[in-house]
Amino acid sequence: MIYKSLSAVSGLVRERIINSTVRKMSTGKPLVYVTRNDMPHGGVDLLKKGCDVKFWDHPSPVTRAELLKGVVGANGIYCSLTEKIDKELLDAAGPGLKVVATISVGIDHIDVAECKKRNIRIGYTPDVLTDATAELTLALLLSTSRRLPEAQHEARTGGWVSWAPTWMTGPGLAGATVGVVGFGRIGQAVARRVKAFGTSKILYYNRSERPEAKETGAIKVEFNDLITKSDFVICCAALVPETKEIFNKAAFEKMKPTAIFVNTSRGGTVDQDALIEALQNNTIRAAGLDVTTPEPLPLDSPLFKLKNCVVLPHIGSAAIEARNAMSELVARNIIAALDGAEMPAEIN
Repeated sequence: MIYKSLSAVSGLVRERIINSTVRKMSTGKPLVYVTRNDMPHGGVDLLKKGCDVKFWDHPSPVTRAELLKGVVGANGIYCSLTEKIDKELLDAAGPGLKVVATISVGIDHIDVAECKKRNIRIGYTPDVLTDATAELTLALLLSTSRRLPEAQHEARTGGWVSWAPTWMTGPGLAGATVGVVGFGRIGQAVARRVKAFGTSKILYYNRSERPEAKETGAIKVEFNDLITKSDFVICCAALVPETKEIFNKAAFEKMKPTAIFVNTSRGGTVDQDALIEALQNNTIRAAGLDVTTPEPLPLDSPLFKLKNCVVLPHIGSAAIEARNAMSELVARNIIAALDGAEMPAEIN
């Protein structure tokens, strides 16, 4: 009966009535707020077995105002990297909030210190997206170096007149030196893949020595050594204070003029204005980006106008299998935290 009467009231009043009714009909189960309605179904279905699940009922990112209203009374939050989980939001959720779980490996959108202060546990999704992101990194690297978007454009618009020996040429991976900045799970997976292309040397920069480097023969070097010696520079680093805009004007000027830069980590690791200048001035040969600042990138960004830059809309983990596994891991993180059990993937 209540839903028939809702058509006669305003959107805001309608929402309040629905929320009130849900609370009255509460089963006593924990309440989990999911920040968008297009999350993969596997994880959401898991949550529904033991929790009351409330959604932002749109596939687009939830607005800040709606997010602050939606999390009120939640025991768990299922979020993505588009939502800022900070003190204001935690205050809005209230003291019943026990866990925040993100469908991402990166956690730079979460105020970890504030969560820990309140004993709110944090879940994330490592491992399950490693292969998908490494595959996309290689796809972006090859698309950029072999100029695939540019070549496709020429084929479609009449630029393809005949085969020519120097037309649409770009550097290959065989015999090249590849530098990987950030040698965690994804960086290691990228190194394994580039090795298969016959690269002569793989360098990596990481805060600590990684014994896994033996598998690919990757050599640990300092950041400046990596960027000056590499033909391809790939950023796989987490965004932390030490890596914020680590790729700046000085870094690009130290790279080879033939170097290709690829970033599939976070846009904040790059001084984007400096990158634009480096590409415009041919300080480096080209760049391939799956991440930018901001996201989405404005349509009038100079990056879209440069032939030597390939920009993707942050699709690193967008393999069907990976996204499904990520969603299920988010759900298992939330369920475990609400049960007071060990979480499959918790930020400590």
